[in-house]
Amino acid sequence: MNPQPSASIQLATSIAQIQQCFPVMSQLRSHLQADNFAQQVQAQRSTGYQLAYIYDNQVAGVAGFNLATNLAWGKYLYLADLIVNEGSRSQGYGQALFTWLIEYAQDHNCQQFHLDSGVQRFAAHRFYLRHKMNISSHHFSLQL
Repeated sequence: MNPQPSASIQLATSIAQIQQCFPVMSQLRSHLQADNFAQQVQAQRSTGYQLAYIYDNQVAGVAGFNLATNLAWGKYLYLADLIVNEGSRSQGYGQALFTWLIEYAQDHNCQQFHLDSGVQRFAAHRFYLRHKMNISSHHFSLQL
């Protein structure tokens, strides 16, 4: 299913746009607080983080990402956050956001597209595999 033709995807650049994204982003990142969400996004923007959202009479989905370069991958887009509002799932919003992100990466001369997904996010894994993504590494972490 495709989202309605009235749906649009754009970067959240104003405080108001960023704040509009909070209710959806908090479905993925439940530890975030509404009162400092925009401030956190603004701080991350100083290191290249961008927030894109799909709007269709309300925010239907949100994606947080960075463009970066490293020795292993060259220039790449790293998708840190991707979430569709629970009540808007299976309506094409995730597909539309994902396609927009791939095109954004290509338009910015990225050679690769990367993301990490929690091991418990089975539906997300199916989504990424349907989009021809490869499981290319294991991500290790250590709480400090």
